[in-house]
Formats: sequence, C-alpha cells, structure tokens
Amino acid sequence: MNKNLKILEKVPLFSGMKATDIENILECLDSKEKIYGKHQWIIQAGDEVPALGIVITGRVQVVREDVLGNRMLVAGLGPAEIFAETLACAGVKSSLLSVYANEDTTILWLYIKRLVCTCSASCDYHSLLIENLLQLLAKKNLYLNNKMELLSKRTIRDKIMTFLLSEAREQNAPSFEIALNRNEMAEYLCIDRSAMSRELSKLRKEGIIEYRKNHFKVRF
Repeated sequence: MNKNLKILEKVPLFSGMKATDIENILECLDSKEKIYGKHQWIIQAGDEVPALGIVITGRVQVVREDVLGNRMLVAGLGPAEIFAETLACAGVKSSLLSVYANEDTTILWLYIKRLVCTCSASCDYHSLLIENLLQLLAKKNLYLNNKMELLSKRTIRDKIMTFLLSEAREQNAPSFEIALNRNEMAEYLCIDRSAMSRELSKLRKEGIIEYRKNHFKVRF
C-alpha cells in the first residue's frame, strides 16, 4: 500500500476516489516521487514543465521575478496542495514561474500527457480524475483573478485590508492565522516590507485590526 495515501486522499485531484482507486491511478500514470532539500529549486524560470506536482511533505513557494529582479510571491503551498497544473496543461516550454522548497520537501509528480489521456481500459476513476483537474483549473483561474484585483489596489492600506478581509472570509472568522511571515506577506502584496509594517501599526492604533505574529483579527 502506498505510504502517502492519507495525504493523497486529501488532494482535490483525487476527490471522490477510494484509496484503491488512487493507488491504481498512480500506477496508471507512472507517477514519480522526488525529495528536495531546504531552499532547493523545484522548478526554475525557463524550465519546461511536463508534470504537475503534489506536495506530500514540507512546504513550497511559487514565485515570479521581473526583469529588475523584484520577486513576487504567487503562492505558498503545503501538504496535499498542487502546483504547476496550469503550466503542464498549457504545454509551456519555458516557465515564467519558479518553485522552491521552503524546507525539506517531498513532491509527487504526475505527467500531464498520461493524466489527460484515458487509459486503454477507460476506467471510471481516470474519467473522474480529468473532471477534478478541470475543476482545479477553473478554481486556479478564479484565484488569479482575485490576485489581480488585490494587486490593482493603489495604496498599501487597501492591499493589506483586501488581503486580510479575504483571509477572514475564506476562514469564515474575524480572527485567523495566515500562512505567510512578514517577508512573504510583503512579497505576496508586492509592497515594501518596512512600509507594510508601518501601515500595519497604523491600522492597529486605529483599532481596525489586531495582530500578533501570524494571528490577525479584523474588526468589520
């Protein structure tokens, strides 16, 4: 039995599948598992991306750098989360994004050509896999649209509040934890960290937010 089944059962790509179905599909797709050390690049800008990755253990960051070397954090991902599915499906020959390991990390790679083409047996679980993939791509499109809306905000305050209110809605609570440290939050919002810290302090003094490390509370 695959030792990672407990994690894989939480992966949206395998939604609606039993453990035995997941094991069969991994064999059908000729999946590959690889371990990466802390701060090791998993994908670098310019790489061809023929497979999507599933984080089994550890954490990864998806980043993009502009021509001036400024880095934007696109996403931080942990166990049971997926990355590079859009790049793999699009058949991108040269990735604009990079992915690196925040800590020692295990990735399960699924090659997209094996995934989107049903096997000779046309098994039910393979068809379900494709349906789940389409749903994932649609959700990724919504996520990127929301990110564009966030980055379109003109002031640092607006960006911070849009981000925090979005997190509160997603977690359905005015008090919540975020997965980003201060550096990562600044990179995610594409703002200077010092300027962000000053604005956070102002918002706290005005009673609009409370925070301690990664725990925030927003007053609606």
